[in-house]
Amino acid sequence: MSTTHIILYGIPNCDTVKKARAWLTAQGLDYQFHDFKKQGVPAERLQAWLAAVGWERLLNRQGTTWRKLEPAQQNTVCDTASASEVLLEHSSAIKRPVVEWHQGATIDVTVGFDAPSWAQRLA
Repeated sequence: MSTTHIILYGIPNCDTVKKARAWLTAQGLDYQFHDFKKQGVPAERLQAWLAAVGWERLLNRQGTTWRKLEPAQQNTVCDTASASEVLLEHSSAIKRPVVEWHQGATIDVTVGFDAPSWAQRLA
């Protein structure tokens, strides 16, 4: 396996985050976990994620947090800047997990858990 430093961002009680963490552990991979609830959303990383994957991919419109927002606030989200404001204020509206795959100076960002593509990435 390649020498990849992995940082997984999310919340510990999210089922998808639990699956992702269990998969990484089962593969014998070390990773750093960043808990949005305890550590917040790092604003500079959020901007990098938005640049890497786009606000449409990062915003979880299916989740409870999004559905509980007032329609007026939901309707303000129309671009990267407006999505950034909402995601910083409501970390649970970020689709999880966000994973940074650090390979030397390169950082790839993935959103969500997909075991086959993760395995291929690490092959």
